[in-house]
Amino acid sequence: MYDQNHLLSRLRAASIARDEATFAQVPGRSDVSFGALFSGAERMAAALVALGVEPGDRVAVQVEKTMAAIELYLGTVMAGGVFLPLNTAYTTAELGYFLGDATPRVVVCDPARETGISAIAQGARVMTLDDAGGGSMTDAAALHDGFDPIKRKEDDLAAILYTSGTTGRSKGAMLSHGNLASNSEMLRDVWKFTDADVLIHALPIFHTHGLFVATNVALLAGASVVFLAKFDADAILEAMPRATSLMGVPTFYTRLLDDARLDRNLTEKIRLFISGSAPLLVDTHEQWEKRTGHRILERYGMTETNMSMSNPYDGERRAGTVGFPLPGVEARIRDKGELVAPGDIGVLEVRGPNVFQGYWQMPEKTAEELLPDGWFITGDLAKVDADGYVTIVGRGKDLVITGGFNVYPKEVEALIDDLPGVRESAVIGVPHSDFGEAVVAVVVANGGVLEETDITGALAEVLARFKQPKRVIFVPELPRNTMGKVQKKELREGYANIFNRSISRS
Repeated sequence: MYDQNHLLSRLRAASIARDEATFAQVPGRSDVSFGALFSGAERMAAALVALGVEPGDRVAVQVEKTMAAIELYLGTVMAGGVFLPLNTAYTTAELGYFLGDATPRVVVCDPARETGISAIAQGARVMTLDDAGGGSMTDAAALHDGFDPIKRKEDDLAAILYTSGTTGRSKGAMLSHGNLASNSEMLRDVWKFTDADVLIHALPIFHTHGLFVATNVALLAGASVVFLAKFDADAILEAMPRATSLMGVPTFYTRLLDDARLDRNLTEKIRLFISGSAPLLVDTHEQWEKRTGHRILERYGMTETNMSMSNPYDGERRAGTVGFPLPGVEARIRDKGELVAPGDIGVLEVRGPNVFQGYWQMPEKTAEELLPDGWFITGDLAKVDADGYVTIVGRGKDLVITGGFNVYPKEVEALIDDLPGVRESAVIGVPHSDFGEAVVAVVVANGGVLEETDITGALAEVLARFKQPKRVIFVPELPRNTMGKVQKKELREGYANIFNRSISRS
């Protein structure tokens, strides 16, 4: 029997009487029922225990997106283990840090990486799972039938997710059964998911968005998913007539807008489009509404908190904002320890049952960012308008301080993005002998030819001089991670010496 504190008890509750109902529609493969999913998870749990996994042990997983991988996630939590998903883009060399830090009992990887990972596994059992759902992990699970879930408490760990490590070492955010269950239940209710929903699931499952939002919310609602291995515009457009919702990152929406097939008829049955993981441009909001008649719902979260804010399901979804704190979540904006006035910029802090338990084996870092009274310092700069809508201005580390003045990149980016011929931009600060840092704009043109003066001339009339870019660099595209976030650290490093040497356009 599941105990009430167990994440799995809550994920299973919505479908316990609907075992024959379809959970996942998998293109090219047979549908997967709720009963089959949880039976597979039980076999995975039994196999992990047979491999030596005890409550609290980490199970590190770097595999492609398959239903077997979802069963492995559920099975790990069912066995009392701590699920540790790892980005499939990480090289074997990069994995050495995560495996050394987390010391997993079991590592599950693609068969092609088994030899390399075995050499750095530090005593962990190495198992395999391929992109078709086969491998030694599946074979081991097939030897078992049924499993009685290990009892867990609300604050017992269910997962560790490593942050992207844009400043220093990656940090392992520890997420409990209570963190994940409470957040997913709240999102299900706020976004009104039910067993009538069909969610297009095209997100990766090594990240909070795809694993703990899309998957958990669907399971808690008893909803079904169209389970796509990755973003595929053709597959998403084909699924839309039978779907009710889509969760995506901004790149999903910009790429779909590039497809002439996207129109109101195709999206007629969709009730909700959700975007997150990176800021969505106001222009994308407006184009999407014009083409489909739907207003995208933008929300805000972090690895450490899952979701903290959302634009309303009913009511105005205000472009450029992330809406309001979710039920049960508190938010405040402070600067140097003092609350800021409405409209002023400060650092966003949040508190609630969604906030993580701290950073794995980093007590000093935990103490810096997770205050004793439960407030988590997000590091994101934000402001709140007169109506209570919160706008994320940027990361604190992305703030540019030039000649003693603060420049918030998003303010400059918004103006550049509105200029004719501009697709998107990223504003960064780079070393400068006179100003400490200088503002530099990295711009992607929208097909035509732009000159540096096209940007600087337009901004000269609307921005204070200290905010104006001292250089404009044109690039074919901005560097992004797998969730669509622009990698400003990479840009800062790439153009660190721009004022010490001449740089040609790339």
